[in-house]
Amino acid sequence: MMSGLRVLVFGLARSGIAAVSLLRTRGARVIAADEKTGDELGDQVSSLAGVEGVELRLGEPVEPLLDGIDMLVVSPGIPITHAAITAARRMGIEVIGELELAYRLGQGRLIAITGTNGKTTTTALTGDIFKNAGKQTYVVGNIGSAYSGVAGITRADDILVCEVSSFQLETVDRFHPSVAAILNITQDHLDRHMDMECYISLKTRVYANQDADDIVVLNYDDPIVRGMSEHTKGTVIWFSRTRIPPSVGAYISNGFIVYGVPGAERTVCAVSDIFIPGPHNLENALAASAIAMAAGVPAPVIRHTLRTFKGVEHRLEFVRELGGVRFVNDSKGTNADSTLKAIQAMDRPTVIILGGYDKNVDFTELAAQLARNGGIKATVLIGETAEQLARQLKGAGFDNIHMLERDFKSAVTKAFSLAKTIRGEGCVLLSPACASFDMFKDFEHRGTEFKRIVNALGA
Repeated sequence: MMSGLRVLVFGLARSGIAAVSLLRTRGARVIAADEKTGDELGDQVSSLAGVEGVELRLGEPVEPLLDGIDMLVVSPGIPITHAAITAARRMGIEVIGELELAYRLGQGRLIAITGTNGKTTTTALTGDIFKNAGKQTYVVGNIGSAYSGVAGITRADDILVCEVSSFQLETVDRFHPSVAAILNITQDHLDRHMDMECYISLKTRVYANQDADDIVVLNYDDPIVRGMSEHTKGTVIWFSRTRIPPSVGAYISNGFIVYGVPGAERTVCAVSDIFIPGPHNLENALAASAIAMAAGVPAPVIRHTLRTFKGVEHRLEFVRELGGVRFVNDSKGTNADSTLKAIQAMDRPTVIILGGYDKNVDFTELAAQLARNGGIKATVLIGETAEQLARQLKGAGFDNIHMLERDFKSAVTKAFSLAKTIRGEGCVLLSPACASFDMFKDFEHRGTEFKRIVNALGA
């Protein structure tokens, strides 16, 4: 399929490097390109140096490299408005993303999970369920392991659970999961997608190629997602935390997660037995249960997994307790809705660290909720959005605000000192409601730095 083709891979982060390796195993001749220099990219590109059939081009414009190219594969970090993508399409060169490439060249039953929040936890939880069911399972995509990294070794009866972002969905074409799930839709990434209509449209691409033999799992509690049921050809399976869906789904009945319809439901797990806390994690558990039950996984396997799954790094991750103050790393909280869910999970008076890269979103509802939530005692603001957050917090009537701008260590130290003044036991929560790119490489880098600073603190 790829043998002899000349393919340009643009963007050499994790997924781009995996795409280069996959293409080489299929006989393509590859130009691996990035406008960043080797020094800027660091050790991640060293594996490509000197590889037969790979021409490495770094720190130069990509558009001049398009001559003689059969296909352009772009990493999700490259916006579709980039001049090289526009030029490639004008030249009649096929443009696809790493996700599309992996789908075309891989095998296995694909489960694709998207939404604004909860993707990583639900993907990891769903992956564990299938692993515990004895299936050869790969957890891939936006969660950490590139889909292309395993596409060359998967077999037809393997399970792939893939976290899918809106960035990745910009460049799909034939992408066709047998199970697609949309968890929720709230405002996010409008710096790239411009408006909510575009953002919502991108999310629907996860099921666009499905047919009647496929399954789409939708959140009945989210009105935008609920409306998508009118446009999919797949069989709709619902999940709901607050009501009973109109047809088959996972929902709550008498304190238990059940699956089916009233009068013909099967018990999955007691809500009180779910290990990871918070109403948002109950929603994640419902979504994973709906996916797994619809795919034929026995309820006892799902029950065991819900009782033992301990969550994912950087999402409501307990770091340590020091001097009566608990530290929680929620660096994965990269938008307002995600941060609101983290706040709802707090069971102690809390000082929250907010702010970061500006994605052109509004924090009015977050500010109003913080002002109404008596459990949030103070905010420490950092990054590009600090001033915007301060204005909107003050406008909502919340005035215990501390501006630390770009000094992250000082922000953590300040939050600790504020939490120590709380009578009884306090908490420091890092849940920035913003992306990290103004100060860090990504949210993982931010969360890792938070943990490093916290673990170095003395009482």
